[in-house]
Amino acid sequence: MGDVVLVIDMQRGFLEEGNPLFCGEAARRIIPNVQRLLDREIARGSTIIFTADTHAPDDLEFEMWPPHCVEGTEEAEIIPELASYPGAKVPKTRYSAFYGTDLAQRLEKLKPERILVCGCCTDICVLHTVTDARNRDYRVQVYTDCVAVIDEDMARFALKHMDQILGVELVSLGEGSSS
Repeated sequence: MGDVVLVIDMQRGFLEEGNPLFCGEAARRIIPNVQRLLDREIARGSTIIFTADTHAPDDLEFEMWPPHCVEGTEEAEIIPELASYPGAKVPKTRYSAFYGTDLAQRLEKLKPERILVCGCCTDICVLHTVTDARNRDYRVQVYTDCVAVIDEDMARFALKHMDQILGVELVSLGEGSSS
């Protein structure tokens, strides 16, 4: 069938200043690239799926991280720059978009040739979702100019791990990636 684009956690809680887990201006700089990727892939007929970190007010994750992206709050919403793009939204409560969601079933029905990945955060939700996709034998491309992270050292580790251990194809928008 076609490709699927997984847009990982491009939410107000991570991409708007003033929120406890704001990833910074470097993360905001990927927004135009993600828009270009989505425009290109929609034109090609790819399916878009947005994941959204969505927590209950008493989520145990808040023992590690400050409360963020609580269900029903603005933080949990997809950023306005991407909110009008077509695509399903998969709420998730853990790092991997596969854990406790219907993502595996959606992908089983779609039978994508590849899964193209962009979003936040490279070393957390992107890495864990990509790991689960590879463990399900999907071909995965991660767009290095369409992912963001707070800590650049962790981003380098995550991308190297995806490349050398998981067999993910690391690409950028400038590389064409029409294969």
